[in-house]
Amino acid sequence: MEFTESYKQTGPCCFSPNSRFIAVAVDYRLVIRDTLSFKVVQLFSCLDKISYIEWAVDSEYILCGLYKRPMIQAWSLTQPEWTCKIDEGPAGISYARWSPDSRHILTTSDFQLRLTVWSLVNTACVHVQWPKHGSKGVSFTQDGKFAAICTRRDCKDYVNLLSCHSWEIMGVFAVDTLDLADIEWSPDDSAIVIWDSPLEYKVLIYSPDGRCLFKYQAYESGLGVKSVSWSPCGQFLAVGSYDQMLRVLNHLTWKTFAEFTHLSTVRGPCCAALFKEVDEPLQLDMSELCLSDDFIQNKNGDASEGHFGVRYEVMELPVTLPFQKPPADKPNPKQGIVYHN
Repeated sequence: MEFTESYKQTGPCCFSPNSRFIAVAVDYRLVIRDTLSFKVVQLFSCLDKISYIEWAVDSEYILCGLYKRPMIQAWSLTQPEWTCKIDEGPAGISYARWSPDSRHILTTSDFQLRLTVWSLVNTACVHVQWPKHGSKGVSFTQDGKFAAICTRRDCKDYVNLLSCHSWEIMGVFAVDTLDLADIEWSPDDSAIVIWDSPLEYKVLIYSPDGRCLFKYQAYESGLGVKSVSWSPCGQFLAVGSYDQMLRVLNHLTWKTFAEFTHLSTVRGPCCAALFKEVDEPLQLDMSELCLSDDFIQNKNGDASEGHFGVRYEVMELPVTLPFQKPPADKPNPKQGIVYHN
C-alpha cells in the first residue's frame, strides 16, 4: 500500500461522487484536487472556517457549511465565477444537504424550527415546519422524484411526502412511534421503513400512501434498534440491535429470514481475507549520509513528491479479534472500532 505526501488539512474532506476530485477544507479555504495527480484544480475562499462540505450528486457543485456564522456557501467547478450564499438569519443553520437533482439545497434551522428548500435555478424557497431531526429524518426515492421528511408536532411524529419537482406536499400521515429515529425508502421505492429510538424496539414498514404494512419487535426489554439498512435489491431488510444480533427480514411477509450474531472469532472457510499491518523498524545506513543539492533545494522550496509504503500480511484463520463489551451501568458507552497502537 502506497501513500502520497501529506497535505495540509484543518477541516473535513470528501471525495466527489464521480471519484475524480477530492475537496479539502483548510481553515476558510476550500481546495479541490484531482484524485490522480493531486494537483489543485480549484481554490475557493469562504467567509469563515469551513465546518462541513458535501458534493452534489452530479459532482459539479459543492456546498460548504459555515455553521459559526451560520451560513452556507456553494461553488461550481465548471463555473468558478458562480457563487451562492444562503443565510437563515436568526433561525440559524444546523445542517445542509443536496437534493438528488443537484439544483436544490435543503437546510435545517437550529432547534428544528423549519426545513427550507433553496432553489439554485430561480432562487425560490419552500419551508417545512418542525422537522424531526437536523441531519436525519430525510430520505429520497431512488429516482429522485419524491422526498420523505419526518416532522413532529403536538408530541406526535409525522411523515411528509414532497414532490422534488415542485416541492409541494403530496401527503402527510402519522406514524406509530414514541420518538422516531430515522426513515429510509426501499431501493424499489415501494415501501418506507421507520424505526424508533433505542428506548423502544419498533421497526415499522409503511407504504407511500400511509398504510402500515408491518410492525416488527424482536423483544421488549432492553435497548432496541441500533441501525437499519436495505439490501441493494430491496428484498431484504437488515436490523441491527443492541443485543448484538443482526436480524434479516424478507420483503414478502416481513418475517425474520435469518439471524446472525457478532462473533469475535473469524473461522474458515471464509471468503474474506484478513490483513494485519506489519510494523517494521526503520533501518538507516548512516555511513554514506550526505546532503545533496537536490535535498537542499527541496528543503528551501516545495516538498518532495516521494511515496511512503506500508506492508500487510494475510492472517491464517481462525483469528480472534480483540473486543471489549461496553459497561451497562455507565452512560454514553463507546461503540464501534477502536484502533490501538
